[in-house]
Amino acid sequence: MGMNVGSSGGGEDPETMLDVNTTPLIDVMLVLLVMLIITIPIQLHSVNLDMPPPSNRPPPQDPVVHEVAIDFDGTVFWDGAAVPNHAALEAKLSEVVAEPDQPEVHIKPNKLAEYGYVANVMASAQRLGVKKMAMVGNEQFLN
Repeated sequence: MGMNVGSSGGGEDPETMLDVNTTPLIDVMLVLLVMLIITIPIQLHSVNLDMPPPSNRPPPQDPVVHEVAIDFDGTVFWDGAAVPNHAALEAKLSEVVAEPDQPEVHIKPNKLAEYGYVANVMASAQRLGVKKMAMVGNEQFLN
């Protein structure tokens, strides 16, 4: 607190000054504000991502796919060519099984084909050891 120093011309007591000097408080607040601004970490406008390391491996190749179509009358087609008999179909399936990286066999029956024709082809493929067999339109492989 400060006191008002006035003239000593009378017998009255000097009046007490009731105003608070706020200048030192403002100075302290400014110093604290500057310190706060300095200590705030710098914000970067980027996103840090942990990316996998580059690889020199060649990209994976698409698998080899053989399509076996079954017509409504039981005719079997191997990649678009008609198979003359069941023994020829089994020979083609045996070739597939003999390959080191077995190709996929997609079976595509006609919607009017009897179940017996489709079951006969699937049973032959399973008996010969075809591991990657699927019905066209069905994403799940049959084992």
